[in-house]
Amino acid sequence: MSEIASTPVNDPAAPARGISLVLGSGGARGYAHIGVIEELLVQGFRIESIAGSSMGALVGGVHAAGKLEQYRRWVGSMQKYDVWRMLDWTLTGGGFIKGDRIIGALRELVGETNIEDLPIPYTAVAVDIDTQREVWLSRGPLFDAIRASIATPTIFRPYRYLGRVLVDGGLLNPVPVSATLRDLTDCTVAVDVNGAAEALESGASAPGAQSPLVSERASQPALAEGDPGVAGQASPEVLEPQDDRAPAASRYWRKLGKALDSRSGKRGSRADEHEPGLVELFGRSLDTVQATITRLKLAAQPPDLLITIPRNACAFYEFHRAEELIDIGRRRTREALKRWRRPPPRRAG
Repeated sequence: MSEIASTPVNDPAAPARGISLVLGSGGARGYAHIGVIEELLVQGFRIESIAGSSMGALVGGVHAAGKLEQYRRWVGSMQKYDVWRMLDWTLTGGGFIKGDRIIGALRELVGETNIEDLPIPYTAVAVDIDTQREVWLSRGPLFDAIRASIATPTIFRPYRYLGRVLVDGGLLNPVPVSATLRDLTDCTVAVDVNGAAEALESGASAPGAQSPLVSERASQPALAEGDPGVAGQASPEVLEPQDDRAPAASRYWRKLGKALDSRSGKRGSRADEHEPGLVELFGRSLDTVQATITRLKLAAQPPDLLITIPRNACAFYEFHRAEELIDIGRRRTREALKRWRRPPPRRAG
């Protein structure tokens, strides 16, 4: 594992500032949260509260339990085969993956613990699919909360907990700033890993080790940190004929979709070769919906600092690319802190 050196932006003599950290949903892009946390700590911030949805809930919970370094080493060593070996496939129960194997590995790595015993206050956000309402999990077993929050519909089985049927928190609150509004910290830092697509830096590895995944034009400006857009809305794109070669994200989703479709008895043909598979279509649709919900939520409840990770940094399920995403998280955090005009502390001392 390669460590990334960083020069603190803050005055080293300045006291640490307590922050509420909000970590968003976004599949494998959530590995960037590890880099964000590492950089914030290097810069002298003190994380006093964590709220997260989906992958944000997972990484945030692991950090709250004091096991982020062990988790970083584990995911950093994963190759494609290791990721697929963690998936316990099923055709029953409302999802392709049971999720027991992943949670079991995390329990072994982190250990059993209750949220109320964690040294950092923590909230995982899930959705009650029956009542169609957000559920905040801030007490009880940590891995029950994480398992509920990562239950992406059709991918993972819904999680039954305390008489509720719970699914991914990103469905209703991808970046749950609202879960930290009562915190008495100095400021709130939120991380959106489903930000606008950007042209990748020169030398950066593109998703799928192929060409950049740009679903908008590369010239379209990215959403700036702390600016959720006018009334939370993005400008509509003018539709024009494009090259019909699939971008890397589409290729990745198509391969995964074919694998899952083959398990459910679907047989592909040359006629449907360029049609999106079940999982590809779902994943791309979820990204679109979550980006829109995020803009609306952040317009209503903006954090003091928003750190964005472009959604073309990697495909939703490229969980073998942890080191790259961690590096992106650190760099984006460093850049955001340099531009940030910090508000005065909310409390004395």
